[in-house]
Amino acid sequence: MTASPSAALQDPKQDTKPDPRAPRRVRHEPRRRELRVKRVDKISAHMIRVALGGDLEGFTSLGFDDHIKLFFPDGPPAADGTPQVASRDYTPRRYDPAGNTLEIEFVLHDAGPATRWAEQVQPGQSLQIGGPRGSFIIPLNFDWHLLIGDDTALPAIARRLAELAAGTKAVVLAEVDGPADQVTFESAADVSVTWAYRNGAEAGMTTVLADKLKTMRLPTGDYYAWVACESLTAKALRAQLIANHGANPKWMRAAGYWRRGAVAVHDTHND
Repeated sequence: MTASPSAALQDPKQDTKPDPRAPRRVRHEPRRRELRVKRVDKISAHMIRVALGGDLEGFTSLGFDDHIKLFFPDGPPAADGTPQVASRDYTPRRYDPAGNTLEIEFVLHDAGPATRWAEQVQPGQSLQIGGPRGSFIIPLNFDWHLLIGDDTALPAIARRLAELAAGTKAVVLAEVDGPADQVTFESAADVSVTWAYRNGAEAGMTTVLADKLKTMRLPTGDYYAWVACESLTAKALRAQLIANHGANPKWMRAAGYWRRGAVAVHDTHND
């Protein structure tokens, strides 16, 4: 039996429209690049910013929480003389095509290969990078934006705030060890920042973000919640936002930028 024209008009698939608030993914052609350190700046007690230049033609990063791989020396050369390297994921903090400069921010928090490299880095040294393989682009058309994270998320938070236009409202909840680890966020938006301090406690072993979130008076209206920190903490914060703060699971991204007891981990806690 042939469907009538009216039946076709009633087909829900015909009426489906893209969600204007749905994030979208964009894939990039990944390649490895050899860069040189142009400048090193200390921006807080345990964070430095490294400006890199060199082979950046065609570099593309469209999402504020994109990740690129950095390749660091790790141990003595292999028996055949090949250098041993370890890769770690980092956020491209700022890319300036005109100045041919890519900025990366490093948290000096452990004795791993990334921290060892960052503690001794000087202008003129080389560093290989790869990616990003893709971008996750979160729309801006919300009543306000919530950004929650620990030290490792500060570069992405700073980049997002720099993207927001005047008249936009954003709320930031950030965990650091203490006041000396606070950073300055530049934004044209109306930004409220709340700092949660570990005060010497081990990172990933406290509930300071969850405790502080309980006391915060959040704005009304539709919002996008972005969370990035230790993996189990991110998962718990996601549940807390949904249960107690009216967060829409479709308008949320919760990521474990790292996981206690594991190396080079990036988890995503979404439906």
